Amino acid sequence: MTLEEMPEIQKLTKEEKLQLVEDLWDAIAAMPDDLAVSDEEKALLEQRSRAHSESPEDALTLEDFKKRLAERL
Repeated sequence: MTLEEMPEIQKLTKEEKLQLVEDLWDAIAAMPDDLAVSDEEKALLEQRSRAHSESPEDALTLEDFKKRLAERL
């Protein structure tokens, strides 16, 4: 289903749409067992965890992440 197929959502304000997204996310998060993690996703997580363990100094601080994000926007 696409947003175009839900005209009532199109009528919402930006703030209402953001609240809807937050509510949907909370509903999904409340059912973690319903979301299976694929083998590819598990492999990617293991790869990233290994990379961090080998070079933790390469990780961005929260402040650096925010700065980079702000530069992109």
